[in-house]
Amino acid sequence: MAWDRLRSWSFPRDIPWTEALELRAHHIPEKVDVIVAAHSHAFIGRRTRARARVAALGYHPSLLPLHRGRDAIRWTIRDGDRATGGTVYHLTERTDGGPIAAQEHVLVPPGSTAESLWREHLAPLGVRLLLRVLDDLANDIRIEVPQDEALATWEPAMDSAPLYKPELIALPGNTTASTGDKWALIDR
Repeated sequence: MAWDRLRSWSFPRDIPWTEALELRAHHIPEKVDVIVAAHSHAFIGRRTRARARVAALGYHPSLLPLHRGRDAIRWTIRDGDRATGGTVYHLTERTDGGPIAAQEHVLVPPGSTAESLWREHLAPLGVRLLLRVLDDLANDIRIEVPQDEALATWEPAMDSAPLYKPELIALPGNTTASTGDKWALIDR
């Protein structure tokens, strides 16, 4: 289990935390108000999201609908984007495609790497945006701005396994690929 910033923050506060790849509906305790997937590389399925009484939120380090996908920051650097940002959005069946709850841009400093852009700008921005949205929800303010699909881009993973959607394997008609690759699905 990785000790990232969100887990480090939640642990001393007794806030339940589960590795995203292991998160299933049965891991979510009763009376959970919000599920937060911060820059997660795992799909949070419908049954799992339904356990949250108020919202299931994700943070993505791009100005969605641009640079959807797991390597958004690396694509920002590779493409030479001068501006990027972060988006808190409501998790849905569409990967990185749910309604936007909060979004802000940042300028990409010259000489930035994916790591420096994340650590110095996008991770702190994500914390601020998540806190803003949680405060809004606590005050019965729910913002859901649909993403403009005409502007959407999907960037493939540069050197990672394809997105893992554990609940899809159980759907009728889908079976694990015979190649032995646990990430692949064959649609029958």
